[in-house]
Amino acid sequence: MAKLYFKYGVMGSSKTAQALITKFNYEERGMKVLLIKPQTDSREGEGLIKSRAGLSASAYILPFSENVYESYQKRSNPVDVIIVDESQFLSEDQVDQLALLVIDYNIPVLCFGLRTDFRTKMFPGSKRLLEIADSITEIKTICFCGKKATVNVRMDGNGTIITEGEQILIGGNDRYTPMCYQCYIEGLKKQKKL
Repeated sequence: MAKLYFKYGVMGSSKTAQALITKFNYEERGMKVLLIKPQTDSREGEGLIKSRAGLSASAYILPFSENVYESYQKRSNPVDVIIVDESQFLSEDQVDQLALLVIDYNIPVLCFGLRTDFRTKMFPGSKRLLEIADSITEIKTICFCGKKATVNVRMDGNGTIITEGEQILIGGNDRYTPMCYQCYIEGLKKQKKL
């Protein structure tokens, strides 16, 4: 029986690499994979998912307003699995539509993404996935202090922690660093933001 999976972690926890390895594993067994990337993530250009480890693959770019369920119904070739990278950028409706694909078509859907933003607030797509996913797994990485990282810290060019601004600012190591909550709070105290 197929399931809706949510595999989440902070920046730098190898979510994209794991998504691409999962795709490879399915394809190595002769299965057809639909790899999806929400249009919001434009880092690697149109139609490409690329991990920091150097893995990459072509992907379907999903517009924010597209009904995933209806689009799948119109496909001429069915797939064995759907893998979504950067799933935090899905709308809540799109998460519900993916869940219906699991139920109605018995297709496993594996979503990889962030749980929270740089303000430690949930993304709408992640919130909905946490509410309805059949399987939820944390992909762990560590803070520079050695503890488990839980915060996606946005920093400016001078290393100052940013706590205000738009929820979405696409970037990688140049803008974000994973930290444990204690280091995050201590950093804010040093900057007198708490």
